[in-house]
Amino acid sequence: LQESESENKLDGETASDSESKSEFGGSSPVPSSDDTPEVLNRALSNLSSRWKNWWVRGILTLAMITFFFIIIYLGPMVLMTIVMCVQIKCFHEIITIGYNVYHSYDLPWFRTLSWYFLLCVNYFFYGETVTDYFFTLVQREEPLRILSKYHRFISFALYLTGFCMFVLSLVKKHYRLQFYMFGWTHVTLLIVVTQSHLIIHNLFEGMIWFIVPISCVICNDIMAYMFGFFFGRTPLIKLSPKKTWEGFIGGFFSTVLFGLLLSYVMSGYRCFTCPVEFNNDTNSFTVDCEPSELFQLQEYNIPVVLQSVVGWKTVRMYPFQIHSIALSTFASLIGPFGGFFASGFKRAFKIKDFANTIPGHGGIMDRFDCQYLMATFVNVYIASFIRGPNPSKLIQQFLTLRPDQQLHIFNTLKAHLVDRGILGSLEDA
Repeated sequence: LQESESENKLDGETASDSESKSEFGGSSPVPSSDDTPEVLNRALSNLSSRWKNWWVRGILTLAMITFFFIIIYLGPMVLMTIVMCVQIKCFHEIITIGYNVYHSYDLPWFRTLSWYFLLCVNYFFYGETVTDYFFTLVQREEPLRILSKYHRFISFALYLTGFCMFVLSLVKKHYRLQFYMFGWTHVTLLIVVTQSHLIIHNLFEGMIWFIVPISCVICNDIMAYMFGFFFGRTPLIKLSPKKTWEGFIGGFFSTVLFGLLLSYVMSGYRCFTCPVEFNNDTNSFTVDCEPSELFQLQEYNIPVVLQSVVGWKTVRMYPFQIHSIALSTFASLIGPFGGFFASGFKRAFKIKDFANTIPGHGGIMDRFDCQYLMATFVNVYIASFIRGPNPSKLIQQFLTLRPDQQLHIFNTLKAHLVDRGILGSLEDA
């Protein structure tokens, strides 16, 4: 009995886990299969499993980075489409895990309702985005204007339909399991859909706010693996036994340095720094503006303590590089906890990966667990420290008002400017 209890503790399973497992009909380990392409298997057949895994991960990582560069080159619309596809695939991987537990009871509608709720939530979020960023286009088209006006009511009605369908699907003696899975679906929607929507919001602020955070997470993942592979000795966390302190620390310093260099390069190009805006004349996205102060070189004094070390008194850099330190620090210190959370989730269901989509890497969710947490941080960071009022959006909304409303706002603004001494007196005007 003592031996079995100790084995359970080593595996991170408690008594409550066992009770949940029995209620869910047991969760047998999913057998891991070798999903490595046959070409790589033959080429690496003489290597040990450790080095074979290193080369497989390395080759597939280079392939994914190349694909990342290609979709960046193709522009904002393709990027948003890819984000949407990744979101759907991540949702599918998580829901499939729940379905494998759920379908053994032959209970109705779980998968159907899960995808229906995904549709409802995406309709709500993307409808809000279209109304916000394509305001003039929406006001120009009558059907879009009607959908925009009643968007939230339509979204709520769609959700209520799914809610009623769930209540009607309840089966006697399995209520608790069905409510577990209802919660499963909604937590998945919160983690995947909400945060992927924030990635698109970051993209509209400028490609640099999309590329730098994602690149920092990728850099930290690669460098932490490299440092851990060659120098790792000290375990970092029990949820991920292969993670080491050496990898964690090496990944941190590498990511901060990488963030500074990447930010310096990208800050000099308008196509990366300007907000992504929809041009109503050409019906296409445009990225052109006068760079803000964030992306203009400025001179900073180096602290006296460091002047003797580096031999400089001042340094010229972009203000965005200072913000990149915050982004890269979060990516390397807090971002990995998204991966630890995913590791705990997989251990709870005794699976190695969410799926076997990418050989050597697992599923799409295995690669984006940290990205979603990073996207939320970037969105909060922009709202807290960067974003100000957008004059173009205010003017767009102003032009859609009735003439009497426009005149009222004009007179109010004029009086305010006169009071502040920016304009002459009302009589002079």
